[in-house]
Amino acid sequence: MSKPSQVDQIAERVERLLVRYEELRRTNALLTEQVATLTHERDSLRSRLHAARARVDALIQRLPESSTTSSQ
Repeated sequence: MSKPSQVDQIAERVERLLVRYEELRRTNALLTEQVATLTHERDSLRSRLHAARARVDALIQRLPESSTTSSQ
């Protein structure tokens, strides 16, 4: 078996680089999709948190003021 020529070696390396490029491109697309999904989930949770805080604040406002002097 003869030693591959320099052109064959370069061609083989280019092929490996192209395969790796496609793998990285697909991985990047999946990660971009995950980031979008997680960003949407985070924004939704943040909105729910703000709504819950507003409800708690409204409930606190409705509580009667406790009289510290009447308990003494």
